[in-house]
Amino acid sequence: MQLSSAARTILNQLSTLVTQLSDSEFVLPSKALSNSTIGQHLRHTLEFFICLEQGYSKGLVNYDKRNHDKLIETDRFIALGAMQRISDFLGANVIDQDLKLEVGYEPENEESIIIQTNYYRELTYNIEHAVHHMAIMKIGIKEVAPAVLLPANFGVAISTIRYQQQQSFVTAG
Repeated sequence: MQLSSAARTILNQLSTLVTQLSDSEFVLPSKALSNSTIGQHLRHTLEFFICLEQGYSKGLVNYDKRNHDKLIETDRFIALGAMQRISDFLGANVIDQDLKLEVGYEPENEESIIIQTNYYRELTYNIEHAVHHMAIMKIGIKEVAPAVLLPANFGVAISTIRYQQQQSFVTAG
């Protein structure tokens, strides 16, 4: 299924990144990222997928109730394990189903609203969210780990990749 495949490709790109980083580069604060780390951005990205995985079986997803698991953001091997578990889940769960999304946007209270959604819509959101954070990570990587080699399309939306390919074809033709 296209969505699972796209999400797993993203996870593979992130795994390749993590294996190239040293332990110190993974947790080194980046000035370009307001002193956040590659590990923190990775943990944030992965926890959205984890929330979707947990919500899939419950029928209710709430991204605000993430664990903020320090081990994922500080231990590359735990992060790699999390990515493998998420990839396994995505490979096994390709059937759409109705879900409820619980969100709250008022800082002065914890009241939430429930929105009807579905697994495919939330997986699409997770893919877009991951690409966004990968683009941010790419900025930090250039600072904290300049020797790391990333694919040209790391952190680039598919629509942008298609547009760039069309432009290359037009100028070459």
